[in-house]
Amino acid sequence: MAEAERQPTADAGRPATDAGQQPTADAGEQPLELILARNLVSLISLAAVLIDVHGSIVFFNDAAAEFFGGLFEETGPVPLAQWRAEVGPFDRAQRHLPTANLPVTRAFRDGRPGFGRFHIRGGSGLVEVEVVALPLVGSVGLHGALVMFWPLGEG
Repeated sequence: MAEAERQPTADAGRPATDAGQQPTADAGEQPLELILARNLVSLISLAAVLIDVHGSIVFFNDAAAEFFGGLFEETGPVPLAQWRAEVGPFDRAQRHLPTANLPVTRAFRDGRPGFGRFHIRGGSGLVEVEVVALPLVGSVGLHGALVMFWPLGEG
């Protein structure tokens, strides 16, 4: 796959990278980092998703299921355009937020954790959440991001 094809862009919520930033791994097979992260995500009670280098949600745990219309085993992967349209992130007035400063964009672009607060849409309507996104980087480059979120006002 050509380098330009492997690098995410800032388009529609997909994180941006340039030549001096984290290289992305070949998406041809599921990398060990995503497999191990999936094991971790399935064990924790905090809502969490795994996003691949193309911006698709390739796994979410049971705690995040209310935001995606069911368990991952029922819905499967969620393409970028679908989760951006249905889940968000949004501002208080339900307008989509610009992608440049979202936690997942920072994780992909800078190769370091990103943190933020915004609203997402779930089964109970618009919910304000705090979010942390951790880049999943291996020996051959960036594989995706682990994104955890929790509703404000809950322990």
